[in-house]
Amino acid sequence: MRLRHFSSRTVDTYLSWVLRYIKFHRKRHPRELGRDHVEEYLTSLAIQSNVSASTQNQALAAIAFLYREVLNIPLEETERLTRAKRPVRLPVVLTRDEMRHLIAEMEGPAQLVAILLYGSGMRIMECLERRVKDIDFGNAQILVRGGKGDKDRVTMLPTAAESRLREQLDQVRVIHAQDMRRGGGRVDIPGALVRKYPKASTEFRWQYVFPATRTYIDIGTRELGRHHLHPTVIQRAVADAVRSAGLMKRATCHTFRHSFATHLLEDGFPDDDDLHPRTEQGRSRSAEPDGCALGAKAACAEIAARHAA
Repeated sequence: MRLRHFSSRTVDTYLSWVLRYIKFHRKRHPRELGRDHVEEYLTSLAIQSNVSASTQNQALAAIAFLYREVLNIPLEETERLTRAKRPVRLPVVLTRDEMRHLIAEMEGPAQLVAILLYGSGMRIMECLERRVKDIDFGNAQILVRGGKGDKDRVTMLPTAAESRLREQLDQVRVIHAQDMRRGGGRVDIPGALVRKYPKASTEFRWQYVFPATRTYIDIGTRELGRHHLHPTVIQRAVADAVRSAGLMKRATCHTFRHSFATHLLEDGFPDDDDLHPRTEQGRSRSAEPDGCALGAKAACAEIAARHAA
């Protein structure tokens, strides 16, 4: 899976499903199991565990990869397995007022993350994995590297979040300096870049925009490092804000992205392949909506004003 450049989350997910499959059949070797055993496991997931269609298909994809790529069993043996039909669901979209109230109930780095999610359309991991060098204040852009499907793109930087973001980077610089004095200050570097640029892990431009509150000791190198904020930190903050704002809709971190796309379309901006609004590289800054666009401008500006006061 590493050779195929699967993401670490995909690798962990596939390994988890393979282990569950083996344990379900009382730790028998997968070579001893066949198509009927795979169907039995998938049926158990649907009936006994009551998982969704997407979860069942995810398990099937992991097991199919095991047989096809690891055990070298012909793909035809697993291709005939019936995939669960995923139901069509409408995404949850908040109104502009609801989004304003929701963001107002948040504070600290979590609030800034929410503003960026709504003002740029990034996914939560795309936002948390951003590094200092990915923020382009001059062009009001954020470079998203290694997004979904391992694709790069450029999205807009909400002007209402610029001052907050500069303050966040100042805090990151202070944290990085403290870590360096402790003999740390390192972050993980993707791919083979760590060998090509051995000192990059301690450079400020490679630091995460939203660093974790705790450091860690690398198992292999025994060096002190710092990761980015865990997504559950933001997810809990959003869940608490939804309750505090009294919203009846089931809003999550991904709701910011859906609301961004919907409101941008309402403002007359065209579709795009990655996200309905056209925020990809190749579009000039002058063609982009001013501020957060989509009416997030008003919500974000109000929060920024409160923070400045």
